[in-house]
Amino acid sequence: MGWVSGIVVFFLIWWTALFAVLPIGTRPNPEGDPETGWRGVPERPRLLRKVLLTTVVSAVLWLGVYVLVESEWLSFRSGWLALPEK
Repeated sequence: MGWVSGIVVFFLIWWTALFAVLPIGTRPNPEGDPETGWRGVPERPRLLRKVLLTTVVSAVLWLGVYVLVESEWLSFRSGWLALPEK
């Protein structure tokens, strides 16, 4: 995997992991808006902690993807997944 495709894969994993991490530990405003009842944005979203957690999770997942792509275990050039030669 080249460095450009590595960065693209990391960004895609990071973005997906962000949506998985965002709801962790959030609690809506218990009172809400007195007129509409809308509870809105969480009181303490802790976004910096979630971004750091997302980065760590993404780095681990990216490392797994990198090892899988670079290994011969899952290869389209040789082995049981090989494409037929012309």
